[in-house]
Amino acid sequence: MKTTPKKVSKDYQRYVTPASEPFDPVELIKRTEALVCRGNARKYTEFYATGVYGGIATGYTVGCCLRCIFCWVDWSRDFPEELGEFYTSEEAFENIKAAAHRFGMHKLRISGAEPTLGKEHLLGLLELVERSEFPLFILETNGVYFGHNKNYARAVAEFEKPHIRVGLKAGTPEGFTERTGAQAESFELPFNGIRNLLDAGASFHVASMSADPRFMGEDERKKLIKKLYDINPVLVDHLEEEVVDPYKTTIERLRYAGKEVVFK
Repeated sequence: MKTTPKKVSKDYQRYVTPASEPFDPVELIKRTEALVCRGNARKYTEFYATGVYGGIATGYTVGCCLRCIFCWVDWSRDFPEELGEFYTSEEAFENIKAAAHRFGMHKLRISGAEPTLGKEHLLGLLELVERSEFPLFILETNGVYFGHNKNYARAVAEFEKPHIRVGLKAGTPEGFTERTGAQAESFELPFNGIRNLLDAGASFHVASMSADPRFMGEDERKKLIKKLYDINPVLVDHLEEEVVDPYKTTIERLRYAGKEVVFK
Protein backbone atom coordinates (compact mmCIF):
# COMPACT_ATOMS: atom_id res chain seq x y z
CA MET A 1 0.00 0.00 0.00
CA LYS A 2 1.91 3.04 -1.25
CA THR A 3 0.90 6.48 0.00
CA THR A 4 2.55 9.83 -0.58
CA PRO A 5 3.67 11.19 2.82
CA LYS A 6 2.94 14.71 3.94
CA LYS A 7 5.55 17.34 3.25
CA VAL A 8 7.90 17.88 6.15
CA SER A 9 9.16 21.28 7.25
CA LYS A 10 12.84 22.09 7.14
CA ASP A 11 13.07 22.23 10.93
CA TYR A 12 12.09 18.57 11.35
CA GLN A 13 14.76 16.99 13.56
CA ARG A 14 17.06 14.62 11.65
CA TYR A 15 20.32 13.29 13.12
CA VAL A 16 22.19 15.11 15.89
CA THR A 17 24.98 17.55 15.06
CA PRO A 18 27.02 19.84 17.33
CA ALA A 19 24.70 22.69 16.28
CA SER A 20 21.47 20.83 17.12
CA GLU A 21 19.09 22.34 19.66
CA PRO A 22 17.58 19.87 22.17
CA PHE A 23 14.05 18.91 21.14
CA ASP A 24 10.87 17.77 22.85
CA PRO A 25 10.45 14.03 22.10
CA VAL A 26 6.69 14.15 22.75
CA GLU A 27 6.33 16.83 20.10
CA LEU A 28 8.49 14.70 17.80
CA ILE A 29 6.11 11.78 18.37
CA LYS A 30 3.27 13.89 16.99
CA ARG A 31 5.24 15.21 14.04
CA THR A 32 6.61 11.80 13.11
CA GLU A 33 3.24 10.06 13.44
CA ALA A 34 1.90 12.58 10.92
CA LEU A 35 4.48 11.21 8.48
CA VAL A 36 4.43 7.49 9.20
CA CYS A 37 0.84 6.78 10.28
CA ARG A 38 -2.45 6.88 8.37
CA GLY A 39 -5.15 5.62 10.73
CA ASN A 40 -4.66 1.87 10.97
CA ALA A 41 -1.72 1.97 8.52
CA ARG A 42 1.88 2.50 9.50
CA LYS A 43 5.19 2.61 7.63
CA TYR A 44 7.65 -0.31 7.52
CA THR A 45 10.84 -0.82 5.53
CA GLU A 46 10.93 -4.63 5.43
CA PHE A 47 9.84 -7.94 6.95
CA TYR A 48 12.20 -10.84 7.52
CA ALA A 49 13.67 -13.20 10.10
CA THR A 50 16.76 -12.71 12.23
CA GLY A 51 18.72 -14.83 14.71
CA VAL A 52 18.22 -12.72 17.85
CA TYR A 53 15.94 -14.10 20.59
CA GLY A 54 16.79 -17.56 19.26
CA GLY A 55 15.22 -16.74 15.89
CA ILE A 56 12.36 -14.32 15.33
CA ALA A 57 10.29 -12.94 12.44
CA THR A 58 10.44 -9.15 12.42
CA GLY A 59 8.81 -6.08 10.92
CA TYR A 60 11.05 -3.02 10.79
CA THR A 61 9.24 0.24 11.46
CA VAL A 62 9.92 3.77 10.21
CA GLY A 63 10.32 6.87 12.38
CA CYS A 64 11.35 7.58 15.97
CA CYS A 65 10.97 10.19 18.71
CA LEU A 66 14.65 10.12 19.74
CA ARG A 67 17.82 10.75 17.72
CA CYS A 68 20.35 8.49 19.43
CA ILE A 69 23.85 9.10 18.12
CA PHE A 70 24.68 5.38 18.29
CA CYS A 71 21.48 4.17 16.61
CA TRP A 72 21.88 1.28 14.16
CA VAL A 73 18.57 1.75 12.34
CA ASP A 74 18.68 2.75 8.67
CA TRP A 75 18.01 6.29 7.45
CA SER A 76 14.25 5.78 7.59
CA ARG A 77 14.57 6.96 11.19
CA ASP A 78 15.80 10.38 10.09
CA PHE A 79 13.96 10.71 6.77
CA PRO A 80 10.63 8.98 7.42
CA GLU A 81 8.81 10.86 4.69
CA GLU A 82 11.15 9.42 2.04
CA LEU A 83 11.52 5.76 2.99
CA GLY A 84 9.26 2.79 3.74
CA GLU A 85 5.73 1.86 2.71
CA PHE A 86 2.40 1.89 4.54
CA TYR A 87 0.86 -1.35 5.81
CA THR A 88 -2.34 -1.82 7.77
CA SER A 89 -2.24 -3.91 10.93
CA GLU A 90 -3.58 -6.85 8.93
CA GLU A 91 -1.01 -6.43 6.15
CA ALA A 92 1.87 -6.07 8.61
CA PHE A 93 0.77 -9.15 10.53
CA GLU A 94 0.48 -11.21 7.34
CA ASN A 95 3.97 -10.15 6.27
CA ILE A 96 5.53 -10.96 9.64
CA LYS A 97 3.65 -14.28 9.73
CA ALA A 98 4.85 -15.12 6.22
CA ALA A 99 8.45 -14.47 7.28
CA ALA A 100 7.96 -16.72 10.32
CA HIS A 101 6.61 -19.56 8.17
CA ARG A 102 9.29 -19.10 5.52
CA PHE A 103 12.13 -19.39 8.03
CA GLY A 104 10.51 -21.75 10.54
CA MET A 105 10.22 -19.18 13.34
CA HIS A 106 7.73 -19.30 16.21
CA LYS A 107 8.18 -15.80 17.63
CA LEU A 108 7.26 -12.40 16.19
CA ARG A 109 8.63 -8.90 16.72
CA ILE A 110 8.49 -5.30 15.55
CA SER A 111 11.72 -3.38 15.89
CA GLY A 112 13.69 -0.80 13.96
CA ALA A 113 12.98 2.81 14.87
CA GLU A 114 10.16 3.27 17.45
CA PRO A 115 7.41 0.63 17.09
CA THR A 116 5.02 2.33 19.54
CA LEU A 117 4.39 5.18 17.10
CA GLY A 118 0.91 4.65 15.72
CA LYS A 119 -1.20 3.46 18.65
CA GLU A 120 -4.14 2.35 16.50
CA HIS A 121 -1.87 0.30 14.27
CA LEU A 122 0.02 -1.39 17.11
CA LEU A 123 -3.08 -2.31 19.10
CA GLY A 124 -4.68 -3.71 15.95
CA LEU A 125 -1.56 -5.76 15.28
CA LEU A 126 -1.51 -7.10 18.83
CA GLU A 127 -5.14 -8.19 18.51
CA LEU A 128 -4.17 -10.31 15.50
CA VAL A 129 -1.13 -11.74 17.28
CA GLU A 130 -3.30 -12.62 20.28
CA ARG A 131 -5.54 -14.78 18.09
CA SER A 132 -2.65 -16.40 16.20
CA GLU A 133 -0.69 -19.61 16.72
CA PHE A 134 2.43 -17.67 17.74
CA PRO A 135 3.18 -17.81 21.48
CA LEU A 136 5.34 -14.68 21.86
CA PHE A 137 5.55 -11.17 20.46
CA ILE A 138 8.55 -8.95 21.29
CA LEU A 139 7.94 -5.20 21.29
CA GLU A 140 11.11 -3.11 21.40
CA THR A 141 10.73 0.50 22.55
CA ASN A 142 12.61 3.44 24.04
CA GLY A 143 9.79 3.84 26.58
CA VAL A 144 9.07 7.51 25.84
CA TYR A 145 5.52 7.04 24.53
CA PHE A 146 4.58 4.75 27.43
CA GLY A 147 5.99 7.35 29.83
CA HIS A 148 3.91 10.06 28.22
CA ASN A 149 0.69 8.04 27.97
CA LYS A 150 -0.10 5.71 30.87
CA ASN A 151 -3.28 4.48 29.21
CA TYR A 152 -1.28 3.31 26.21
CA ALA A 153 0.92 1.19 28.48
CA ARG A 154 -2.21 -0.26 30.08
CA ALA A 155 -3.75 -1.07 26.69
CA VAL A 156 -0.69 -3.02 25.58
CA ALA A 157 -0.48 -4.80 28.94
CA GLU A 158 -3.99 -6.19 28.46
CA PHE A 159 -2.65 -8.59 25.83
CA GLU A 160 -1.06 -11.83 27.01
CA LYS A 161 1.51 -12.49 24.29
CA PRO A 162 3.63 -9.30 24.14
CA HIS A 163 6.90 -9.03 26.02
CA ILE A 164 8.32 -5.51 25.98
CA ARG A 165 12.00 -4.61 25.87
CA VAL A 166 12.56 -1.04 27.10
CA GLY A 167 15.90 0.35 25.96
CA LEU A 168 17.39 3.09 28.16
CA LYS A 169 20.01 5.44 26.74
CA ALA A 170 21.33 7.28 29.79
CA GLY A 171 21.49 7.48 33.56
CA THR A 172 21.51 11.28 33.83
CA PRO A 173 19.64 14.13 32.13
CA GLU A 174 22.90 15.43 30.65
CA GLY A 175 23.75 12.03 29.22
CA PHE A 176 20.25 11.71 27.82
CA THR A 177 20.54 14.98 25.89
CA GLU A 178 24.05 14.19 24.69
CA ARG A 179 23.12 10.75 23.33
CA THR A 180 19.54 11.26 22.15
CA GLY A 181 19.37 14.96 21.26
CA ALA A 182 16.25 15.34 23.43
CA GLN A 183 15.67 17.94 26.12
CA ALA A 184 17.11 17.11 29.54
CA GLU A 185 13.69 17.51 31.17
CA SER A 186 12.41 14.57 29.12
CA PHE A 187 14.97 12.25 30.73
CA GLU A 188 12.37 10.88 33.15
CA LEU A 189 9.92 9.81 30.42
CA PRO A 190 11.43 6.33 29.80
CA PHE A 191 11.56 5.71 33.56
CA ASN A 192 7.94 6.79 33.85
CA GLY A 193 7.22 4.35 31.04
CA ILE A 194 8.80 1.59 33.10
CA ARG A 195 6.68 2.58 36.10
CA ASN A 196 3.54 2.60 33.96
CA LEU A 197 4.29 -0.84 32.52
CA LEU A 198 5.00 -2.15 36.01
CA ASP A 199 1.73 -0.73 37.35
CA ALA A 200 -0.15 -2.24 34.41
CA GLY A 201 1.29 -5.71 35.04
CA ALA A 202 3.01 -5.90 31.65
CA SER A 203 5.60 -8.51 30.79
CA PHE A 204 8.81 -6.56 30.17
CA HIS A 205 12.48 -6.15 30.95
CA VAL A 206 14.91 -3.26 30.70
CA ALA A 207 17.99 -2.97 28.52
CA SER A 208 20.54 -0.17 28.75
CA MET A 209 23.56 1.03 26.81
CA SER A 210 25.57 0.85 30.03
CA ALA A 211 28.18 -1.83 29.34
CA ASP A 212 30.12 0.43 26.99
CA PRO A 213 32.45 2.87 28.81
CA ARG A 214 32.97 4.79 25.55
CA PHE A 215 29.43 6.11 26.00
CA MET A 216 28.57 5.72 29.68
CA GLY A 217 31.01 6.04 32.56
CA GLU A 218 30.77 3.96 35.70
CA ASP A 219 29.37 6.79 37.79
CA GLU A 220 26.47 7.32 35.39
CA ARG A 221 25.95 3.57 35.12
CA LYS A 222 25.56 3.36 38.90
CA LYS A 223 23.01 6.20 38.84
CA LEU A 224 20.99 4.39 36.18
CA ILE A 225 21.02 1.14 38.14
CA LYS A 226 20.02 2.97 41.33
CA LYS A 227 17.05 4.59 39.56
CA LEU A 228 15.90 1.17 38.40
CA TYR A 229 16.46 -0.33 41.85
CA ASP A 230 14.39 2.42 43.45
CA ILE A 231 11.53 1.61 41.07
CA ASN A 232 11.79 -2.14 41.68
CA PRO A 233 14.90 -4.20 42.56
CA VAL A 234 13.77 -6.99 40.21
CA LEU A 235 14.43 -4.67 37.27
CA VAL A 236 18.14 -4.69 38.12
CA ASP A 237 18.21 -8.47 38.42
CA HIS A 238 17.03 -8.78 34.82
CA LEU A 239 18.84 -5.76 33.36
CA GLU A 240 20.28 -6.40 29.90
CA GLU A 241 23.40 -4.26 29.48
CA GLU A 242 24.59 -3.53 25.95
CA VAL A 243 27.59 -2.22 24.03
CA VAL A 244 27.43 -0.17 20.83
CA ASP A 245 28.04 -2.14 17.63
CA PRO A 246 29.72 -0.51 14.61
CA TYR A 247 26.88 -0.55 12.10
CA LYS A 248 27.44 1.72 9.11
CA THR A 249 24.64 4.06 10.17
CA THR A 250 26.00 4.12 13.73
CA ILE A 251 29.42 5.23 12.53
CA GLU A 252 27.91 7.90 10.27
CA ARG A 253 25.62 9.26 13.00
CA LEU A 254 28.53 9.47 15.42
CA ARG A 255 30.50 11.37 12.80
CA TYR A 256 27.63 13.80 12.23
CA ALA A 257 27.42 14.30 16.01
CA GLY A 258 31.13 15.15 16.13
CA LYS A 259 31.99 12.08 18.21
CA GLU A 260 35.20 10.16 17.58
CA VAL A 261 34.76 6.58 18.77
CA VAL A 262 37.19 3.77 18.05
CA PHE A 263 35.67 0.37 17.25
CA LYS A 264 37.95 -2.66 17.31
